[in-house]
Amino acid sequence: MLVVDDSVVMRRLVTKALEGIAEMEIVGTAANGRIALDRIPQVNPDVLTLDIEMPEMDGLETARRVRSAHPQIRIVMCSTLTQRGAAVTLEALSSGADDYVTKPSSEDSAGQSLEALKQQLVPKLQQFLRRPPSTPLAFRPPAKTSASQVLTQPSARTAVRTKRREIVAIGCSTGGPVALSSLISALPRGFRAPVLIVQHMPPMFTRLLAERLDTQTTLHVEEAKEGSVVEAGKVLVAPGDFHMTVRRMHDKVVTALNRGTPENSCRPAADVLFRSVAETYGASAVGVILTGMGHDGLRGLEQMRAGGAWVIAQDEASSVVWGMPGAVVGAGLADKVVPLRDVAAEIARQFEGV
Repeated sequence: MLVVDDSVVMRRLVTKALEGIAEMEIVGTAANGRIALDRIPQVNPDVLTLDIEMPEMDGLETARRVRSAHPQIRIVMCSTLTQRGAAVTLEALSSGADDYVTKPSSEDSAGQSLEALKQQLVPKLQQFLRRPPSTPLAFRPPAKTSASQVLTQPSARTAVRTKRREIVAIGCSTGGPVALSSLISALPRGFRAPVLIVQHMPPMFTRLLAERLDTQTTLHVEEAKEGSVVEAGKVLVAPGDFHMTVRRMHDKVVTALNRGTPENSCRPAADVLFRSVAETYGASAVGVILTGMGHDGLRGLEQMRAGGAWVIAQDEASSVVWGMPGAVVGAGLADKVVPLRDVAAEIARQFEGV
């Protein structure tokens, strides 16, 4: 791994966080993007950790150039918990970065900073070691779906829908911002079902993600609030650090937010949303699981499918990390497994005639 940061303290902190971790070796450091680009051919890293604010060449420009010249290298951005840090991180993800970590707070002690960084960074790096590096999601050519990837389910599920579809619930993590951009922008004009999204991100990031998505679709996208009305043509993104659920209130359905215990080390968690959707909508729901690390969403989709919901999973070839969708597919819960480019069409098909 090559550590790129203009801060000596941060370079040492990243190095310290990875000490003793099997299969992880720091092969070099660089103080800015220009130095990093010169160093890459010398040390041949599999992964880059990349600061955003650097002299001479910042992290965003470096990510673009690395992605163009070295598409096999995984890029993990190191972001600050500020509006600018969040905005630039989202831009970097859309430009080819694979994932990100947030830098420790300046108020934390040295020990706290090290532990906080280690807890974030190690799992994110390990996810890229589980399969050979490939071209990242934003730049990967369309993949064909083989017949074996479309799961054959009992005829009762494939022949007819037993109930009118009313809502779409989506869960995603690593690679999710780019996947969501592709999916939401591809939903047909006039799509009338509400869409609920859980993307694993901290506060501020989710608001900026919602604002970004809102510019890419004719639907209205916003970060959910307590009591947001779930209605046709609206996309609601769960806010960072809050679980999102839905509940019926008189003649409408609204969102409810809580800071309950993290599930699958996540808050918001897809499982929490999916369980709530299963209880509120039953067979009238469509569940979608996109690229992401871990298995969040598995238990919730199990409950949704048991209630008659239709489940769509992104395929492995188009996923940055096939952890979340792979777990759902492995458990036999997916009615359809398709490339990202086809997910919107599969969703729309469930609402034909609605």
